[in-house]
Amino acid sequence: MQQLGEVLLAEPRGFCAGVDRAIEIVERAIRKFGAPIYVRHEIVHNTFVVNDLKAKGAIFIEDLAEVPPGATLVFSAHGVSQAVRREAAERGFSVFDATCPLVTKVHVEVAKLAREGYEFIMIGHKGHPEVEGTMGQLSSGIHLVEEVEDVARVQLAQQVKLAVVTQTTLSVDDAAEILAAVRKRFPQVREPKQQDICYATQNRQDAVKVMAPQVDVVVVVGSPTSSNSNRLRELAERLGTPAYMVDGAEDLHLEWFEGRSRVGLTAGASAPDVLVQAVISRLREFGATSVRKMDGVQEHTRFPLPVGLGDKSMAELSGS
Repeated sequence: MQQLGEVLLAEPRGFCAGVDRAIEIVERAIRKFGAPIYVRHEIVHNTFVVNDLKAKGAIFIEDLAEVPPGATLVFSAHGVSQAVRREAAERGFSVFDATCPLVTKVHVEVAKLAREGYEFIMIGHKGHPEVEGTMGQLSSGIHLVEEVEDVARVQLAQQVKLAVVTQTTLSVDDAAEILAAVRKRFPQVREPKQQDICYATQNRQDAVKVMAPQVDVVVVVGSPTSSNSNRLRELAERLGTPAYMVDGAEDLHLEWFEGRSRVGLTAGASAPDVLVQAVISRLREFGATSVRKMDGVQEHTRFPLPVGLGDKSMAELSGS
């Protein structure tokens, strides 16, 4: 029987700039204002990160009624609807917005085009907080499609002005297929100047496309609620390589690696490197003899923190 040998590390993997920023916002708010700090929804979709922030003094809630008057509230990286923003303002909370700037870009585009009379098709997963936040920028006129078949069922009030937006953490290939169906039915549809799927999602999927054909099995570090982590596992399987997603090293099973000598390892954009290192240690216990980092895109993106949390201004960051 083949023995487990080499582990190939995808590059890039793990935290993206939006996740880094969101976690830092919560940590800085706790240091500056003291615990507890309330966070609407999981700040990012990772069990380890959420539990770590809970231990530091973050309280995660879904309903703003759970937040006491005068408290400090953080919006999660996934973004929130206008209704949530209004309620937070009415309740008088001190709010720090950890919405990923790439999600905010989509919100701004929706608001701008809605003022010009556009309706929207949104490509995304029903119930995901990012989708709820983006669709919640408008009270009507935005239609969700999850798969190609949904496009035929869209009923528009008018077809003169129509724009399409997407969830930022989708499968690049799936989104392209659905967008092609939208384009075919609505040839006049306005597409984003730059695609909405974020650079980190694209880069991690591209890395799996390179890695998966070179290995016998793929392990994705990520929590079950993480959209981009799920897409990495699905992509590897679509490429013909068995793939498993784990929240941490304790979820690994030796039988996954029986008869498989080379393991590919990656992590979703909300999974910290400490979990990747723990998985590597466990794979060594299973018999892995070496770890090799693959070549890949180097990410240097950094997003500024909100005013009031001690970050440099955007002008300083850009050197202008």
